[in-house]
Amino acid sequence: MIGIIRRRFFFRVVSLLPLIAALFLIAACGKKRDAPSPGSASPAADSRLKGSFREDRDGWAFVHLEGAPGEVGFQHGWHLAAEIDDVLKTMAFYFPQSVKRDWAFFREAAERMFWPKLDPEAREEIEGIAEGVRARRPDLSYDRIDITALNGWIELAWYYVPYLDAKASLGSGDNKAPAYCSAFVAVGSYTADGAVVMAHNNWTEYILGERWNAILDIVPDRGHRILMDAMPGFIHSGDDFVVNGAGLLTTETTMSQFKGFKEDGTPEFARARRAAQYAASIDDFVRIMTTDNNGAYANDWLVADLNAGEIARLELGLKNRRVWRTKDGYYVGANFPLDEKVIAEETTFDPKNTAQSVCVRKARWEALMEANKGMIDVNKAMAFLGDHLDASTGRPDDNGNVLCGHVDADAKGLPEFSWAPFYPGGAVQGKATSAALAREFKIWSRMGHPCGRDFDAAAFAAAHPEWAWQIPYLKDMKAHPWTLFQGR
Repeated sequence: MIGIIRRRFFFRVVSLLPLIAALFLIAACGKKRDAPSPGSASPAADSRLKGSFREDRDGWAFVHLEGAPGEVGFQHGWHLAAEIDDVLKTMAFYFPQSVKRDWAFFREAAERMFWPKLDPEAREEIEGIAEGVRARRPDLSYDRIDITALNGWIELAWYYVPYLDAKASLGSGDNKAPAYCSAFVAVGSYTADGAVVMAHNNWTEYILGERWNAILDIVPDRGHRILMDAMPGFIHSGDDFVVNGAGLLTTETTMSQFKGFKEDGTPEFARARRAAQYAASIDDFVRIMTTDNNGAYANDWLVADLNAGEIARLELGLKNRRVWRTKDGYYVGANFPLDEKVIAEETTFDPKNTAQSVCVRKARWEALMEANKGMIDVNKAMAFLGDHLDASTGRPDDNGNVLCGHVDADAKGLPEFSWAPFYPGGAVQGKATSAALAREFKIWSRMGHPCGRDFDAAAFAAAHPEWAWQIPYLKDMKAHPWTLFQGR
C-alpha cells in the first residue's frame, strides 16, 4: 500500500534543460481559489464543498476532491466551472469541422449508448459535475448528458463516427484513429534503483490538448485514492496517467489505425475510471478493462504494480487482447500495436512501413532505453519526453517523428492518422513519476511542449492560413516549467 500521505500539499518547480543531470528545486506555495465568481453562490453555503479546494500553478489547475460520488462531482464542477464551459464551447465549435458532426449528435449518442451502461457511482459523479457547474455559473445550463458526451468525446469522434461511416459505405471504411501519445515504463536492471519509473506525454490537437490542464486528487468514500491529470469535466484521466492508493500506476498510448466499435459495450472512460479507483493489481486492471469492452479508445496500456515490482503491457482490441509482464525490463508506447492477431484483424496498421511516425518513435524509445540501461530515473524520464531526435535520420528535428511531437512544423503531417501537413497538433503536456514519488502521491507534470518550446497561435495561423479557421478557440500554448504535485 502507498504510505501515509502528508496532509499538506506543496509544489516544487524545476526547470529541466537537456543534458543537465541536476535539477534545481524551488519551493513554491500554491494559491487556493475558493472565492466565488461574481453573481455565484458562496462556497460556504453548500456543505458538499467541504474539504475541497483548487490551487493554480504553472498552467495547471490542481483540484482536491473528496467524499461520496455526488460530492466529488459537485466539487469538480464548482471548482472547474469556467474551464468546463470553455472545453464544451470549444468542442461545439471544433467537431462540426473536424468530424462533420455537431454537439447534438454527441449528446444523442452519449445518452443512447453510454449513459445506460454507467454504474451508479459514475452517474452520480457526472450529475454532480453538471450541478456544480450550474451552481457556480447560474448562466450555464449544462446537464448530465453534456458531461457524459464530454467524457466520451474521443470514443465518439474517433471510433463511433468512423464506425458509422464504414457501415454507410458497406464496411469499406478505413478507420485512421489518431495515434496519440508517447510513453514508457521500466523496472529492474533498466532503472537507477531497480524500482518502477513511468512517463507519458499527451499528443492531441492543440485546440483541445491545451485545455488538458487539470490535476485531480480524489479521495473517494469507497475504493482507492486517485491522483491523475485530466481534461476539466472528466471523471477519468483521458490521456491516462494515474497513481492510485493501492500502489498501481497506469498510462497508455493509442493503438494506431484501429477499427472497431461495439455499440452496447461499456464506454472506455467508465472502465478506466473504475480501474483507477478499484484495481489493486495488474490482474485487477486487466479484468476491469476487458469486461464488456466496447472497443473504443483502443490502447496499449502500460501498468506498474509497486507492491509486486512488476510492469505489464495490455494491448486491448475489441476482438483480441494480449498481456506482456516482467519484473526486469521495459515497455514503450508510441501508438504501435504488437500482437499479430490485433494488427491483422483489427487495424489497418502496416508494421513494415517503418517510415511512419509510430515506428520511428518506437525505434527512438528502444534506443533510449538501451542507451540508458541502469540509469533511468525520473529526471531522465522528463528529458526523454522532450526528446527531438528523429530516429529515421539520426538528427534533431521539429516534426511528427520525435517523441515531443510538433506536427505543426511538419510538412508531411501524419498521414497514418489523417493529420494533414502542418496540422496544429503534437505533444501538449507531460507527466513522470517513480516508485518512490508515487508512494508519496507525487508526480512531475509540465504543461505545454515537454521540450520547453512555446506555440504562438497567431504566428502559426499567419504562416499556415489553412488552419486559421481554428483561431477563435486555438490559443497560445506556453511551455511552463516542470512542477512537482503532491496529493494533500
